[in-house]
Amino acid sequence: MTAESFVASPAGQHRAPEGALSVPAPGGLPGGHGPAAGRGPRRRRPDARLPLWLADGGAVLVGALALPAAHRHPLVLAVLALGVFALNRRASLYDVSLMPGALDDVPAVCGRIAVGWAVAAALSPLRSLPPSVLLTVVAAHCAAACAGRAVVLGLRRRALRRRPCPALVVGPVVTARQVAAALLRRPECGVRPVGLVADGPDALEDLADETGLPVFTTALEARRAVGRDGVGAVLVVGAATRVERASVLRGLAASGCALWELDAERGPYTVGGRAGHLAGFPRRPLRREDGRKPGAGLKRLLDVVLSGALLVLTGPVLLGCALALRVMDGPGVVFRQERIGRDGRPFTMLKLRTHRPASEHEAATRWSVANQQDMSRFCHFLRRTSLDELLQLWNVFRGDMSLVGPRPERPYFVAQFSQAHPGYPERHRMRTGITGLAQINGLRGDTSIEDRARYDNAYIDDWSLWQDVCVLLRTAAQFVRPTGS
Repeated sequence: MTAESFVASPAGQHRAPEGALSVPAPGGLPGGHGPAAGRGPRRRRPDARLPLWLADGGAVLVGALALPAAHRHPLVLAVLALGVFALNRRASLYDVSLMPGALDDVPAVCGRIAVGWAVAAALSPLRSLPPSVLLTVVAAHCAAACAGRAVVLGLRRRALRRRPCPALVVGPVVTARQVAAALLRRPECGVRPVGLVADGPDALEDLADETGLPVFTTALEARRAVGRDGVGAVLVVGAATRVERASVLRGLAASGCALWELDAERGPYTVGGRAGHLAGFPRRPLRREDGRKPGAGLKRLLDVVLSGALLVLTGPVLLGCALALRVMDGPGVVFRQERIGRDGRPFTMLKLRTHRPASEHEAATRWSVANQQDMSRFCHFLRRTSLDELLQLWNVFRGDMSLVGPRPERPYFVAQFSQAHPGYPERHRMRTGITGLAQINGLRGDTSIEDRARYDNAYIDDWSLWQDVCVLLRTAAQFVRPTGS
């Protein structure tokens, strides 16, 4: 919760953040919502998740039929079905891109069915059922769900063996070639490489290999391959954050391809998450670009509730600080400044005035005023304790900012940092915040902008409501030992 300061990164360190590349969410691999294989215009495919939804819906009916007739309450069963669907969706059990084996998802499917029936039995007339009857109903429901899913996934795997999803492999040419060869040896994976996207012209040397796949070195060549071969998946090996590679991947994502990261060199730390593997290579989807993740509405609700409550609680403190500033330094206690927020949109940020710039130009282009000698002791106190930032709660309440997010910056410096640090513009995918992951990790005051951008993008990539709570608690703890800005 402090003012920003800038220390130029050492030479050679102007690089993109090292977190996962942010791209639009994958549409489905293999054979999910990606483009159809083959030449010519792409036709819209039916939603490949629908058979799984139908299998789970049929399983609910089987469970309902196993109930005694007197306990078949349509409303209870409808709520139960919706609850099971929601739990399965949250666990990615409708993600057709993962293509698990028939037995892989049995624990997850049965566990969520059991939870759904347990809640229904506790909160509805079903609580009068004998435990033995309820266990029989749950067993019937689980058996029907697992059997239906096994049939659906089996048919899907058979279809993919007949018509695998065309894919491009992106990364260092030697590693990409090895991955492509492994996939060509395993057609049952449902993915057929049709080309390699190498990192530069030097990768064109010594390309004779057993795959015989073409090698592309520019984004234009790769996008032409997408249209020509109906590419529906892009498999990334190596660091996805490499600048020249990131631009190629964004173009491929814009073409409708599903983007996946493969761990081609398994070590003690591998890619994680419920992503499964492809021909033995651990894989995970590359994340969506805009930061609009499920739960964003809850984040906004948390912002409104907490900022409103804090405005009421800190109102007397704000009023006292404003009166003290008015008496000691004259009129004009509120400082207004244009900052850049989500999606690059400007807004007016509010603070208690602790310094009077010589001109609007100085306010917009001078980096830090934290060590100005002409500041009064009271203004130094406001900045050291971050009390001057409390007015930003109003920015949060009206939607300009969030409680937690990347700190907003002035347009002049946004333009500079965006040129110097390739990952800096990505931090505007989410609402800016009063505090953030960078600030609680000591990146306040005179610290590296490159480091801040890396932490900000890591926060957006891995955002969760619980992470916001943790950042707020750690920020509150820092009030006990303020270090100044």
